[in-house]
Amino acid sequence: MIYLALAGFLVLGLVSLLAAVTGYRGRACDRHQGYEVPRAVLEDRELSAKANGLIAFWCTGAAVLSVPPLVPLAGMLLREEDPSLPVGALLALAGYGFVVVVVCRYPFERIRRMG
Repeated sequence: MIYLALAGFLVLGLVSLLAAVTGYRGRACDRHQGYEVPRAVLEDRELSAKANGLIAFWCTGAAVLSVPPLVPLAGMLLREEDPSLPVGALLALAGYGFVVVVVCRYPFERIRRMG
């Protein structure tokens, strides 16, 4: 189970980081390299720049939030032969992972409301 938690936070971090890079490069509103955004955001340069900034900022935050659980999980793997997590720790990790997903999803919901 610890391997699944470790892999989950690695994937969350990498996906968030890729989304942030798209925002930093200014390609969040590009249909081929970015994401689906409302027509009003595509047509207005200010809204498009704001959308890129939102995605870059919030997805970077989500990527950074994905790192702290990796440290104790990796430490457990290195210290013990057969590590196991108690149910409380699994629930805490699941809740924390949900928070990371909400932080990463926030700019996309906000952009959807811009249109």
